[in-house]
Amino acid sequence: MSTRPVRIGVQLQPQHAPEYGLIRDAVLRAEDAGVDIVFNWDHFYPLSGDPDGAHFECWTMLGAFAEQTERVEIGALVTGGGYRNPDLLADMARTVDHISGGRLVLGIGGGWFQKDYDEYGYEFGTAGSRLNLLRDNMVRLTTRLRKLNPLPTRDIPILIGGGGERKTLRLVAEYADIWHSFSDLETLARKNAVLAEHAAAVGTDESRIERSLAWPGVEKAPAYRAAGVSLFTVGVSGPDYDLGELIRAIRWRDEVNPEQVAGLA
Repeated sequence: MSTRPVRIGVQLQPQHAPEYGLIRDAVLRAEDAGVDIVFNWDHFYPLSGDPDGAHFECWTMLGAFAEQTERVEIGALVTGGGYRNPDLLADMARTVDHISGGRLVLGIGGGWFQKDYDEYGYEFGTAGSRLNLLRDNMVRLTTRLRKLNPLPTRDIPILIGGGGERKTLRLVAEYADIWHSFSDLETLARKNAVLAEHAAAVGTDESRIERSLAWPGVEKAPAYRAAGVSLFTVGVSGPDYDLGELIRAIRWRDEVNPEQVAGLA
């Protein structure tokens, strides 16, 4: 079982919300409910429902989230690794970090939704080429973060999403503070072992890397916690942004983190 306190995130998927005010309201309601992290995602089109439905852009929203919120961490789950010049992305992240007072989580992945690439003029390539690009971009991004003036307010936590055992988990071992996976329990156990091997190869303590997963529901969450997951994220889409399942997840968190709840009393 993870010794980390359980944290609950919400991914407010910026799809099917014809007015930005619906997203702004959902961010406010999520923070008031006690969520730990508010994520969006970095796509240009909806991933479900009407494929050409209403949608808003990721990083512009994160700047707004930073001004609107006071307590929660914020970030993308996850930024498409091939959409932006990595030096520019580092500067964007540093700026949102400052706007938020040090609450940004920099989520990044290799990218996978071909329509995003085709419609916006990016080269889609192959899964392998996108991960190779992410590898090269991580070098540039982390180097740029150390050169900016002013520097970020803190070492911005990096979240890497994906489960490729040869390339992605190697990048997780080298760069990530949080690893977001999409695994069942059996697969998670195998990939945890692979991550430990990569971490040993690059001289990283793999126990420092927080394990993150989509919320599996109250019934399954204890088993994933026992397998080392401490960050669970509930996905919610517009236009209604129903937070009922998020509230159930937060209540479960407070049951398994009694010392944290007591400390806030």
